[in-house]
Amino acid sequence: MPQPSQHHHPPLAVVVVVAAVLALLPPRSSADPYDEVCLSSLQQSLSLRNWTKSSFSAPCDGLISKLDGITCNNGRVYKLSLPGLSLSGAIPPELSNCTNLQSLDLSSNSLSGAIPPELSKLLNLAVLNLSANALTGPIPRELASCAYLNVIDLHGNQLSGPIPDELGLLVRLSTFDVSYNRLSGPVPVLLANRSSTAAGGAGGGAVAAGTTARFNASSFAGNKDLYGYPLAPMRGHGLSVLTIVGIGLGSGLLSLVLSFSAVCIWLRSTDRTATAPGEEGKISHVMPAY
Repeated sequence: MPQPSQHHHPPLAVVVVVAAVLALLPPRSSADPYDEVCLSSLQQSLSLRNWTKSSFSAPCDGLISKLDGITCNNGRVYKLSLPGLSLSGAIPPELSNCTNLQSLDLSSNSLSGAIPPELSKLLNLAVLNLSANALTGPIPRELASCAYLNVIDLHGNQLSGPIPDELGLLVRLSTFDVSYNRLSGPVPVLLANRSSTAAGGAGGGAVAAGTTARFNASSFAGNKDLYGYPLAPMRGHGLSVLTIVGIGLGSGLLSLVLSFSAVCIWLRSTDRTATAPGEEGKISHVMPAY
């Protein structure tokens, strides 16, 4: 007589162990601790609305973002885009803790203070847009460490000092704009080098006659103390028009005084010669006869 089929169930102990292991696994939405430090500092510095501790402590769930302006990738902050939100305050150095960040856009706000050199720790950063703010201080030369930078847009701030030569080493850089700041000194040669507009022949022949700057004059415009190709060459430290006119008038007046003094001295000397005793007969030899 056939025996009824029997279903084998896993032992209860195995089920309990598996359940315990699953309970110990971190939830998918748990934030990277570095991202949490990054976003917490940003919220405190810029007083971001709608950013609460519960949200920026776990901003990403895989590809899903829980915060406005945040784009997530594999549970990490991938892009941070907060343009035109009337934000004020300084960019916190702790922003460098968002180590997976590839795009940072804080443009068209009212940010002040310096650009933190610590941003150079964002080694995956490809886009940096801090334009149209009120940032001051120098452009950090440390940004040259961000080898993947394609875009640096810092126009419309109050940045001062020279443009770091090291930025010319960023070979991926395709957009560079530092116009309308207070920068000074020469345009770095590697940012304004003349490159061929057309490649040579297959044999590596002569390049085309036309050449263009890596970045044109519009990238550097509006900085009155900035000079060098593609801008105008350095002006001589010339004097103002009023100073030149003043020097001219002063020189002319001095020449007039000296000339008048010389004439007076000459007239006095000739007068003494004419009236000296025993010298009357010499006058006829000095003065022409009519």
